[in-house]
Amino acid sequence: MNILVIVFVTFIVSFLLTFLAKRIAFHVNALDIPNERKIHKKAMPRCGGLAIFGGFLVGYMFYGMPSNQMLSILIGAFLIVIIGFIDDISPVKARYKFLGQIVAACVVVFYGKNFFTEISLLGVHFYLPLIINQLFSVLFIVAISNAINLIDGLDGLAAGISSINFATIAIIALLLNKIGGLDLTLSLIMVGSTLGFLVHNFPPAKIFMGDTGSYFLGYMIAVISLLGFKMTTITSLIVPIIILSIPIFDTILAILRRLLKGESIGTPDKEHFHHQLLKMKFSPKISIIVIYCINILFSIVSIFYVIGDNKLAIALYVILMILLLFIVLNTDILFSHKKDSQK
Repeated sequence: MNILVIVFVTFIVSFLLTFLAKRIAFHVNALDIPNERKIHKKAMPRCGGLAIFGGFLVGYMFYGMPSNQMLSILIGAFLIVIIGFIDDISPVKARYKFLGQIVAACVVVFYGKNFFTEISLLGVHFYLPLIINQLFSVLFIVAISNAINLIDGLDGLAAGISSINFATIAIIALLLNKIGGLDLTLSLIMVGSTLGFLVHNFPPAKIFMGDTGSYFLGYMIAVISLLGFKMTTITSLIVPIIILSIPIFDTILAILRRLLKGESIGTPDKEHFHHQLLKMKFSPKISIIVIYCINILFSIVSIFYVIGDNKLAIALYVILMILLLFIVLNTDILFSHKKDSQK
């Protein structure tokens, strides 16, 4: 019952605050103007992430427990949200956003002491010096923050995927009997807060989350992953990698695609995973539902892995990776420069 209450309260708070966030966006002129890369046809209010952040704060005030670790998460979250909010109003140079993300991650890792204590992957354990584990954790937080930002290209996509990821982490925490743990509490708070906003953001969207929301969601997914998996007996790194397979997959391909074209890795384009589904003549709503389903399957794989059914988990994971490879080979998600050169 407490689980349902946490999700319900934060859902209602976020849902109501989204109306306020929309008014703020128009007031400060934080609008997403259509261009050749955009799918929407009219100016849309951004800053919907403020509602998600508001739901998170209210949820923490009601259900969280104060600690240095939680204080570090709050400080980092404030930094991330401020950076995103400013960028939603007037674009901030990538290097300054990146610097701010590093500072926020460092607060969590070095002040909050929230980092991978052991890095292990598929049974291989890497016993590295403390500072290397800490730096790797900073990189993990920054990378996931940007991965969620990169996939935020369709109505409801980033919010839906993030909701699935938070719910998966909560289920894993319950399976590991971590009732009352900070990772479970924060996961439930974020599930409610994200779903409350998703009601407004599901296609056709009435508001976008903007960088305020996408960076914050990525930050919280990374931080909660560190909280949930750094001290468990399960393989520490493979679980968050499986849960985040779609954002990681899309980000890696985006970087490779831009490098192959001789462009900066920060150059925006219309070749992301969701764009490929649109090119297959799927509607925006069907496209995000397809991605939701794939993400849920990856989440199921991670749950099977945690409960010890490794054979089934590996079999499902191989099938899903073959599916993604099929998509890569049958679209221009990676080799769009070849098609461009033929036109």
